[in-house]
Amino acid sequence: MKSGSGTAFILFVVFLHPIHVFAGGMGISNFLADVTPPLGSPLCYGGRMAAVSVQDPLSARGIVLTPEGQDPIVLCAVDWIGIGNEGSTFYRKALADAVGTTVDRVAVHALHQHDAPGCDFTTDNLLAEHGISGLLFNADFAREAIHKTALAAKESLEAMELVTHVGVGGAEVAKVASNRRLVGPNGKVAHMRFTACADPELRAWPEGTIDPIVNVVSFWSEERPIAVLSYYATHPQSYYGQGNISADYVGMARSIRAGAIPGASLIHFTGAGGNIGAGKYNDGSPENRPILAGRLADGMRRAWEDTKKTTIGSEDVEWKTLEVALPLREEVVDSEKRRTLNDPNADPGHRAGAASDLAFRDRTRAGEATFLSCLGVGPIQILHMPGELFVEYQLAAREMAPESTVCMAAYGDGAPGYIGTAAAYAEGGYETGINASAVSPKVEEVLMTAMRELLD
Repeated sequence: MKSGSGTAFILFVVFLHPIHVFAGGMGISNFLADVTPPLGSPLCYGGRMAAVSVQDPLSARGIVLTPEGQDPIVLCAVDWIGIGNEGSTFYRKALADAVGTTVDRVAVHALHQHDAPGCDFTTDNLLAEHGISGLLFNADFAREAIHKTALAAKESLEAMELVTHVGVGGAEVAKVASNRRLVGPNGKVAHMRFTACADPELRAWPEGTIDPIVNVVSFWSEERPIAVLSYYATHPQSYYGQGNISADYVGMARSIRAGAIPGASLIHFTGAGGNIGAGKYNDGSPENRPILAGRLADGMRRAWEDTKKTTIGSEDVEWKTLEVALPLREEVVDSEKRRTLNDPNADPGHRAGAASDLAFRDRTRAGEATFLSCLGVGPIQILHMPGELFVEYQLAAREMAPESTVCMAAYGDGAPGYIGTAAAYAEGGYETGINASAVSPKVEEVLMTAMRELLD
């Protein structure tokens, strides 16, 4: 399906199916689409094996909220490693067109599983100019998957239901998350404890700074749950890199909980887990996947049992947005990146990395801002943030609004890569290196200020 004709078709069917509006209240609908790539597609932005099997399918899941007197709001979580630059814009625009809203009222987030594809049309277009399109992901499949998600969102409007209550609960998750950055006595990162860590000495280090809480937000029609959204901060992979497409242990935990809450849509979002993984509790063996899934599912269960419900109306719903200019990494020399991209003899991975860096830098310099948003629903505030955000941002957000339950979905626009704190850039380590993070230490001030404004 071509993107132009697909979008026109979606707009046409929306015209035939207007959204039902509940007087004084808020409607909700759930949507689900299969976004599993075909075999042979690059996974992990081309950094791992191409897909050789489907261990379990990938999905895009979301809700459409329709408060009376407001345009629809769309929240969507996708089982992909990342969605960046024009990939993020295209996805949000397709969903906005499908449900008859504006693109600034749509939040789309990747869960960041590594045996999954990415999507960045800006970078792929740069590579296409040099004859190497498709190096990072299957662009034709990505467009089809986005249109499929948009069509599912449009069709969900026919089953819109009235929301009478919103609920929220939280619980600690035991023995899943741990900090990846092991800082030595000199204040520098001494070791990286990645999500699959076979070294027992590194696993013996303390958990470090994490957010152990999984939050569960639920939308109800009286005593019946319609949609259940969970938020937890960690890299969501157990073992990976062998070409077996999988939603990994977060997808498995989501399925476990779906079986326990029949009739409700289960949607999971990855929080600010840029510097968090399961490395302390995961040696990378396949048998650890169901163990991690069970621990996360148990935390979700206890958070669900902790749920406190509040009566909700359209007047209790607020959607706030901000566009921010993220400060670019000052050490990057654009001319060197362009030289690598233009060199047909250079390593293809290096050319792809150069294209990715240039895509974000060129768009930022052209005035393309990074989009942030916050959904306030009664006592709950849900922040939608970009990149592989460090957990310190999530912990700070909770402190900024102690009277609310603050949840965070990171991995929105993935173009900036890792987003550390100012102190983290001085510590060294993989995530804040020049090849992993496209932004400068000044990013902390920009995002902390933005979060305060959104949570005010």
